[in-house]
Amino acid sequence: QLVGAPRAWPPAATRLRWTAAAPTLPTPAMPNPPTTRRSFLASASAAGLAAGGSLGALRAAGPVHQGSDTLRIGIVGIGGRGSGAAVQALMAHRKNVLVAAGDAFVDRLEGGLAAVTEAMAEQKRQDQVDVPKERQFVGLSAIDQVLAAGVDVVLLATPPGFRPLQIERAIQKGVHVFCEKPVATDAPGVRRVLAACELAKQKGLSVVSGLCYRYHDGRRAIVERLQEGAIGEILAIQGNYITGELWSFPRKPQWTEMEWQLRNWLYYPWLSGDLIAEQHIHTLDVMAWIKRDVYPIAAVSLGGRQVRTDPLFGTVYDHFATVYEWEDGTRGYSYCRQQNNCWRDVNEYVLGTEGRANVFQHAIRGANEWQFTSKVRDMYQNEHDALFAAIRAGKPIQNGEYMCKSTMMALQGRMAAYTGKRITWDQAWNSQEVLMPDDVTLDMTPPQHGVAMPGITKFS
Repeated sequence: QLVGAPRAWPPAATRLRWTAAAPTLPTPAMPNPPTTRRSFLASASAAGLAAGGSLGALRAAGPVHQGSDTLRIGIVGIGGRGSGAAVQALMAHRKNVLVAAGDAFVDRLEGGLAAVTEAMAEQKRQDQVDVPKERQFVGLSAIDQVLAAGVDVVLLATPPGFRPLQIERAIQKGVHVFCEKPVATDAPGVRRVLAACELAKQKGLSVVSGLCYRYHDGRRAIVERLQEGAIGEILAIQGNYITGELWSFPRKPQWTEMEWQLRNWLYYPWLSGDLIAEQHIHTLDVMAWIKRDVYPIAAVSLGGRQVRTDPLFGTVYDHFATVYEWEDGTRGYSYCRQQNNCWRDVNEYVLGTEGRANVFQHAIRGANEWQFTSKVRDMYQNEHDALFAAIRAGKPIQNGEYMCKSTMMALQGRMAAYTGKRITWDQAWNSQEVLMPDDVTLDMTPPQHGVAMPGITKFS
């Protein structure tokens, strides 16, 4: 529907056993370069045809979806990250077919479809793209039109503010979901998504999250060992997503203020959730995952705008430094920054009573020395391989709970930074602040939110 969400950039890593129902995490995300046709082609080539060949045993294990081996895929938000997700979904199985696509803007729709078509043609699989003009939808209502096209699976790669409505409608229609992260930009939106995911369980639908670190073989291996006590009791976790500035689109005279914000959605909290949610959520999700998906009881945070003060960057911050408190005494030290010409680091470092761990390097030092050195598969491809294998096997994947709670963990940190207050989990979860309107149109005035000022901005 809109410009697609940027993803963590995958470095080389290692391999671990894979089970379709249990996702994995990726290694540290490097600065997010813009998605290009060349990057799609490279990703598809690396994935090759191996994914399709790995699904036979799972297909035999359960009923084929709707009695057919072909799965019809729709996508909303094909203009950026969505194009890459579409290619990976098609590479996951030879009988996956893209049949419908939507985006807010025609140039993004046409460019995204062209990129997907080119990537699949490179693999001699262009027959998996079947999106005639009558199934190409432009505008903010594209989610309804794509779902009405008779899809079995929908890929959601729009700005996060739109995610609650889109997830809700897809699940109500009985459609399996792959959704990018985060899943909302305010607490009411998170609660709405969690309710939709409960309905998905009742309907036997898969919901797979774009929190791709959980689909990375090397990170999965080290997290499993940390959960088993390889470094003893965990005392502290430091999580960094310290990187450079991301993309922006220059303003054009014909654009309304709404179109400007939708095309540059990263810089508006109502659309993106701010960088702590839109990007740093990957790191926060790993921290919670290491703690067996037990989430922090409180957070305090420092944040602001030092460098990105131009109106080009909307109203988001360019750095956050957050301390998360767990009930058992563990502390999480979370740092994120998007500033150029500065030191960069994307990693998690874990300190325990019997050792320490470098999550990016998949290494444990101390009483139980360990290093993961196996070859790994591409984490982005893993997400889609797992999703489509699970659908064909009749064994749904449910990522809903952790994707909602990790989103809330990010919003909790943002609330603490914006207000300058210590925010408890219960306060964050029950927040009534609504950033994202229910009905967004291209001719309306965008929500008016100034830059948050700690000690002045109120919690609600």
